[in-house]
Amino acid sequence: MKKEQADVIVLGAGPGGYAAAFYAADHGRKVLLVESHSNLGGVCLNRGCIPSKALIHATEVMKEALHANEWGIEFSSPIVHLDKLRAWKNKIITQLGGGIASLAKQRNVTIIQGRGILEDSNTLRVETEKGQQFFSFNNLILATGSRPSLPSAFDLGNKRVMTSTEALEVEEVPKTLLVVGGGYIGMELGTVYAALGSKVTVVEAGPGLLAGADPDLVRFVANRAKKQFEALRFNVKVQKMATKGKQIQVSILEDGKVSDELYDRVLVSIGRTPNSENIGLDNTKIKRDEKGFIVVDDYLRTAEPHIFAIGDVAGGILLAHKASREAKIAVDAMSGDSSRTRHGLIPAVVFTDPELAWCGLTETEAKQQGKEIKVAKFSWAAIGRALTLDRTDGLTKLILEPETDRVLGVGIAGVHAGDLIGEAMVAVEMGATADDLAQITHPHPTLNETFMEAAEAFYGHSAHAPSKRT
Repeated sequence: MKKEQADVIVLGAGPGGYAAAFYAADHGRKVLLVESHSNLGGVCLNRGCIPSKALIHATEVMKEALHANEWGIEFSSPIVHLDKLRAWKNKIITQLGGGIASLAKQRNVTIIQGRGILEDSNTLRVETEKGQQFFSFNNLILATGSRPSLPSAFDLGNKRVMTSTEALEVEEVPKTLLVVGGGYIGMELGTVYAALGSKVTVVEAGPGLLAGADPDLVRFVANRAKKQFEALRFNVKVQKMATKGKQIQVSILEDGKVSDELYDRVLVSIGRTPNSENIGLDNTKIKRDEKGFIVVDDYLRTAEPHIFAIGDVAGGILLAHKASREAKIAVDAMSGDSSRTRHGLIPAVVFTDPELAWCGLTETEAKQQGKEIKVAKFSWAAIGRALTLDRTDGLTKLILEPETDRVLGVGIAGVHAGDLIGEAMVAVEMGATADDLAQITHPHPTLNETFMEAAEAFYGHSAHAPSKRT
């Protein structure tokens, strides 16, 4: 067996993998990037964040056009050409994937398309169309990502039962769609299909939508979803599915009774499974937890000190920007710099209608931890920019440390919440106080003003809220 020597190998070219490869190359390391998919970018680019946001934007335009007649502007009813919609979405994916390949070439990062498998703790076998190649390495970063979970009871081998991967292809607009799971993926894609014309029913095993987000923020999403969806049903368990002609029969346990319901398509969105099997981990000392995620330390090292794992496969919050951050931590650690750990602040954004975003400590977490906090809130109903957008269904809240008024966390519900959370991240990371936010002049009219207004309202002197003195 002939081996080629490699300095750093990165297995997986998603947001964590290519970021790690580029960061290592920028620090003078010779890098080999191994990816099985023909287009770089991983799940996020090819089957996740990017295509879903393209479809969300397209359907938001449709909804806004229909709503515009309330402003005195009337459009004819939109006609959806699914083939053109898919082509536009795929063009974005191809363009971004090509951009990653170009950046890799500029950095002299060698890309091999193939399936990587660890032969032992120092050897990676790569299966390519031209045969097998073997590489010994100084360091290896595992960035193999995750895939949608699909329980065997739901896996019928029928294309009418979809995960997010198939749903993003938008092969058709079903008359009826059942979404199993009220998390961010189910709610985002449910919103897309509802806008395209499907009657969408969401069933959730828990008591509400978007577990982990504060209820006072989630209510804005729930209120709008009630208008757009056929139904939202909670504390419901899907027991099994079966093919019934051209539909899917779903057995649902609700209020102690089991009923069989028929849907044209079903979207299963109940979580993700790490891609930690079939990559040769059993040939090493690397450990996995009970859910299959690779066990790592604060610097993303596995039980093999020269092998790291980052992103979804390493567990935690399964977000692309978390993977990109971990890429830098791992590369720094392998170079001897341990100044950063994986326990940094990670913002969350849900691209529902309206969007949700939060960072730092949430009110729910504070209650669970028995931690004393102060909360400052400001409704978007009094914000001029929200009124001009005709989207006053929003709220900005600050989680504050009682003794110092330091900003511990921020939550936002409203349009463009994902774009607004950046200022909140800076405030929390830099240890800003509510007074700092109140003193900073924010441009008017903007949605960013809600940070200043929430802080001013907390001190009782917001110009756009009732005074505490009256």
